[in-house]
Amino acid sequence: MAATIESLLEEISCVEDPIEELQSLKTALIAIPISALRDSVSGQRFNVIFSLLNSDNREQVELCVDILERILMALSPLTLAQNYRVELQGGLIHPNETVKILALSQIGRIVEHPDAATEILNNHDILGAVINCIGEEKMAVAKQAIQSLSKLSHSKPGLDKLFQSDLLKVMKDVMAKSDIIRYRIYELVVEISSVSPISLGYCANSSFISQLLGELTGDDVLIRASSIEMVTTLAKSQHGRQYLAQQGIMDKISNMIRGAETDPFSSLYLPGLVKFFGNLAIMDSPQQVCETYPAFQNKVFEMALDPDPVMIGVALDTLGLLGSTVEGKQVLQKTGQKFKSVLLRMSQLASSGATELRVRSLDAISQLLTLQPEQQNEDLLALTESWFKLLSNQPIDMIRNISTQPFPELHCGALRIFTAIATQPWGQRSMISSPSFMEFVLDRSAGKTKEAKDAKFELVGALVCSSTAAEILGSQHYIRLKTYLREGPYYITAVATVSTEGAE
Repeated sequence: MAATIESLLEEISCVEDPIEELQSLKTALIAIPISALRDSVSGQRFNVIFSLLNSDNREQVELCVDILERILMALSPLTLAQNYRVELQGGLIHPNETVKILALSQIGRIVEHPDAATEILNNHDILGAVINCIGEEKMAVAKQAIQSLSKLSHSKPGLDKLFQSDLLKVMKDVMAKSDIIRYRIYELVVEISSVSPISLGYCANSSFISQLLGELTGDDVLIRASSIEMVTTLAKSQHGRQYLAQQGIMDKISNMIRGAETDPFSSLYLPGLVKFFGNLAIMDSPQQVCETYPAFQNKVFEMALDPDPVMIGVALDTLGLLGSTVEGKQVLQKTGQKFKSVLLRMSQLASSGATELRVRSLDAISQLLTLQPEQQNEDLLALTESWFKLLSNQPIDMIRNISTQPFPELHCGALRIFTAIATQPWGQRSMISSPSFMEFVLDRSAGKTKEAKDAKFELVGALVCSSTAAEILGSQHYIRLKTYLREGPYYITAVATVSTEGAE
């Protein structure tokens, strides 16, 4: 096979229009597994393919990219770094975006490899060109550059090179080009900061983080909205949250929520502020976050009752997130009538209105009602039962009616609520006391899509796995549920047909 590749390379170098030969080489390379390809391509030089990248013929360039992608993936990062540095550097300034992305992805492979990375770290021009790619018009190129550079943060030499050499100035120069590119640099900085407290220290000392945090209270509300997204990402790591707390950012965001009432443009950034605290509550403690920053919880309730669909959607997602934990359920229950009003609104939204909000309501309700078997005690079971009963006078019928509507996402959302209560004894009692409900569960004809069949199978599985189901539902229903589970989600009952000779 190595001989075949060699002969194809010779053919390509001898013809003026090599499209057909390039296609043959591409086909030959695809036919060889990557592991075997390493032996076939080692020792070969592919200068001819690299040289053919310098063409206005897009088809030729794309074929060369496909070929090189296959070949370079078969080579070790060290071989790449030692033999193809010049070619990769040329790829970074090529006018075609696919060539740039190829070069960037291969440089990403090199910087992940300790020995190979040294070759790149000593090459200022290559790293400078990678940073400049963040300022490219095409987002796909910028994303690949960010991804490759962020891998440098996994080593001290990489961090030193980025933040303690004149590459820092290159980053700041690229950053100054426009608002959009500034946020791409912030994206890189946040990604690097999230790796470890040490990498966060480098980013903080270079003033990037303080500049980002300053954007939170800037005059441009769109920039404010973008910065809160970045800060939310930074808060996903424990060391990131500690740093933000030390800088007083949680208090600042809480004050921004309070001040939003007097800002006519607050709808542009308020959802981001609420998402920040919602994520914070789940990662730390719902009770601590809600008690320390009451403005957050009050605003979520207010948004749930707001007429603006954007506000309602964020409130529903946040309430589902909070209510997915036992501590979050208890925090919501403590608010008494406030949460009851919100739950009633969620029920109304689930029953009627825009499909997207209905789906988000159903998902939030299922999270609020979910209680794992090991979490179930008398108080928590009483809590989830009381919330279910608040949804409607006949909540089982209400959810079942939603599931019969001709929208697969509503059908699945309703089934997820039934799955949430299926592991709880009061839920099983509600099901068995609702006429023909077990027939509805066991009916395979409802819900034609794969998602619907999977959702129904999950409901059946939740019932079968419950230690109280056999006693509450009765042995006859329980045996049928076990049969359903054994047959799998996509089982089709065979229907016997009898043909009559001579019948029309």
